[in-house]
Order: sequence, then C-alpha cells, then structure tokens
Amino acid sequence: MTEPRFSIDDRRHMARALELAERGLWTTRPNPRVGCVLVRDGRVVGRGYHERAGEPHAEVHALREAGALARGATAYVSLEPCSHHGRTPPCAEALVAAGVARVVAAMQDPNPQVGGRGLTRLREAGILAESGLLASQAEAVNPGYARRMGGGLPWVRVKLAASLDGRTAMASGESKWITGPAARADVHRLRARSCAVITGIGTVLADDPRLNVRDVEGADRVPPPLRVVLDGGLRTPPDAALLQGGGPVVIYTASRDAPRARALLERGARLETLVREGRLPLRRVLELLAASQINEVLVEAGPTLAGAFLAQGLVDELWLYQAMHLMGDGARPLVRLPGVERMAQRQTLELLDLRAMGNDLRLILKPTKEGG
Repeated sequence: MTEPRFSIDDRRHMARALELAERGLWTTRPNPRVGCVLVRDGRVVGRGYHERAGEPHAEVHALREAGALARGATAYVSLEPCSHHGRTPPCAEALVAAGVARVVAAMQDPNPQVGGRGLTRLREAGILAESGLLASQAEAVNPGYARRMGGGLPWVRVKLAASLDGRTAMASGESKWITGPAARADVHRLRARSCAVITGIGTVLADDPRLNVRDVEGADRVPPPLRVVLDGGLRTPPDAALLQGGGPVVIYTASRDAPRARALLERGARLETLVREGRLPLRRVLELLAASQINEVLVEAGPTLAGAFLAQGLVDELWLYQAMHLMGDGARPLVRLPGVERMAQRQTLELLDLRAMGNDLRLILKPTKEGG
C-alpha cells in the first residue's frame, strides 16, 4: 500500500476527482470514467472530467480551465494519464507540456496499452508521479473497464424485481407492476450506465420489453446500450418492441433457420450463431461482448436465465428491487437453481447496499459462493 505517504489534502482533492469522474457515468463508454483536479499553492485552479468517448479527456479539460496556473501545480487524476495516441492525443504529454510539477493517480491503468507507461513518461520528464491513492474507490467507478482489461470479461449485474415473498410474476405471467415508479426509474438509471442489457427469449415473448433508457432526466443524451437477446431457437418476433428503434440489437442463437434470420436482419438486428444446437454458452457470450469493448452488462431476465448466470459464477452484483406486498406461493419464483437441495448448496450473498426506493427496497448483493 502506498496511501500512508499521501496527505489529508491529497485525499480530499482525489476524492473530488472521483466525484468528477462519476459525472461521466452514463456517457463515456467504452472509455473509463475519469476526473482530474489541478491544485497550485493549495488552491484548486482546474477541474475536468471525461464527458464522452472521442472527446477531450479529463486532464485536458482541467488544463484548459487552469491555463498558465497549471505550471507548477499538482494534478490529481482518478486514473493513470494515457500515454498512447487513440482518438485523442496522450494526456501524459499534455501534462508535461503544461509544466505540472506533480501527478497523483488513484490507480494505474489496467489497459495494456498504458499499464504504467503514462507514469513512466511523466517521471522521464522530471515530474513527481505517484499512484495508489483511493485506488479501491477508483476501481469501483470503473469496475467493468478494470475487469475487461484485466480478465477479458465485463462486469455483470443481474437485476430482479420481486414481492416480499420473493415472487416475480403471477402464475399467469402477469408482472406489471411489481415495484413502484421510484424503483423503475432507478432501473433506467442502471441501464443508462450499462454498455449492454441482456435478456432471454422467454422474457421477449412474455413481456415484449424495449430495454431502452427512458423516464430519467437526460435520457435523450445517453448513448443507448446494446440490447442482447439470448435466443437459441431464433424465436424473436420481427415486430418485437426492442426492434422498433432505441439502439442496436444483437441476437445470439444456435439456429440456422434462414427465413427467420432474414426477417430479423431486415429489422436491423445483428445475428451471432454460437453453437449448432443446445444451450448458448453464457461465458462465451460475455467474452464476445468484452471483445467488443463492452464494460458493464445488465442482465434483465426471468428466473431460469438469471439462475443460470448465478449458478455458473458469472454474476458480480445482484440488484434486487423488493416490493412491500405478497403474491402467494403460486406465483413465479425469483431464480431457478436446479440441484440446490441441501443447506450447504445455498447461494450465499453479501449485502453491499440497502436503501429505500419510494415504498420499495433496493438491495445490492454480491454472490459469495456458487449455487447449485
């Protein structure tokens, strides 16, 4: 750990940089969310955050605000400044040119193209460059980016809505609405920060969801997440609501039914055939999404698919919206976990966050043991 060498002021300014980074929560994908604060003689002279992919990075915005006051300043950056040319010039070079005296990065960039090279470039220029301040908080701002760069998978959240007795729909399939407006608006905010939303063909046929971002302020400025349908038999109707606009759609399938494929292609869907028959490999789907620069995935599906993600150990967080009513033991269950017959086989969870959403509760949970 390197934190003990940092001062209270260092921590305060880095905390502000992390707050700035979160302003890009909905808009930077596939890039990481980054914030920057420039401080000279104890005074903040520049602030910035990465607003959108392809546009200037956080450091550039902060340097523009500081102007000549950047010379001799300390730059607090929530992620190591980049050192490579992408759609924008390297930020490490911009900091060198501005004449900053010190750079503190919350964490090194897990991107192999950077991976310490930005800090090295700064040191070569005579700048005091350090990292490791509020690193865990910085990684929490970009969990999917860190996971994708370090392990080739996106960060996976499973969203579920249930009654107090753990039911997600009546036996007939009726499910609108289990939760109230506040909880449903929060789900749209969760979609807004996700690079992709995954559902199964069962949900498409039963609920005909759009899976887009709406009903929250600023939704019209949010890049739409990729909608992903797992449809082994290629049963998605060409007139499904998610094919009526609202962003790109990819359907993973095991079918080679040419007429059905043609009808879906004509509606703008992209088809990916993974296997000739049988169940679609969930881990392979996630690997392909990560290879397409998908950082954070939201799974909105029925009990079977949600249970399959859990049973295969592919879930990083479970977001459970629990309503204050009872639906009875004849209603549909929260998740299906075949093979769980003894207490020792339970799927255990760690509570990360609990808060009220109107008259409902939102629990953020971390799976701690594979079920089934």
